[in-house]
Amino acid sequence: MRRISWLMIPAVALTSACSKGGDKAADMPAADSATTAAASAPGTIVTVLYNAPKNAARFEKYYKETHLPLLFANQDEIGFPRAEFTRFSSSVDGKKPAFYRQVELYFDSLDDLQKGVATPGFKKVADDLKNFADGGLIGMVATTTNEHEAGSGHPGAIVTVIYKAPTDTAAFEKYYAETHGPLVAAGKPDIGYTRVEYTRFNSNLDGSKPARYRQAELYFSSMEAAKKGMATPAFKKVADGLAKFASGGLDALVGVETK
Repeated sequence: MRRISWLMIPAVALTSACSKGGDKAADMPAADSATTAAASAPGTIVTVLYNAPKNAARFEKYYKETHLPLLFANQDEIGFPRAEFTRFSSSVDGKKPAFYRQVELYFDSLDDLQKGVATPGFKKVADDLKNFADGGLIGMVATTTNEHEAGSGHPGAIVTVIYKAPTDTAAFEKYYAETHGPLVAAGKPDIGYTRVEYTRFNSNLDGSKPARYRQAELYFSSMEAAKKGMATPAFKKVADGLAKFASGGLDALVGVETK
């Protein structure tokens, strides 16, 4: 995907993202046939990662009462067929999460995304970020690197791994596709995730080098199921393998899907 230099978040939001940034080409990891049986074709995504706000209660009130209604009021104009919202509760090891929330706006193609972010409706949504995202944010363009399917419509839990740029991208991609992806798929019966989505970030929304490299999301039916899955030997085997290829570091987060 070519870099999209004209995809702009307002300057105040972009400055916050750059100054406070914390922590979807190559072949995809081997797909799990059960996961992708009823899948749609890979598409493109606008991903927004919010850092922790100064006042979470104030953030949530504005987010739910003003920002999300504004987003959905402009959905038809922007042209995203679906969106996913995650609120992170902790890192996988139980510590404070590196990010507070994530929003993913899914488009059917890069062309649809380009048209969408050029609309007045998208500008309204982007201009609104400064009114509540006082902790800063990262906005990126991503592509899914495996087929994906929409969720059940019922909020569940997600284990999200966000990779920073590796020291050797070729080595990362080779191990990721040939070893790590198949290991995740082989562990599915034990871990109990319902689907997996792999994405690679192509650029920040302003066209600059992406703040993060890749993301993997394991979806579970509930937080209880996620906790049970993370306690399995299969999950430990997957986690232990991260050190073998994720040379740039990563953030592993646990969150819940929100509406």
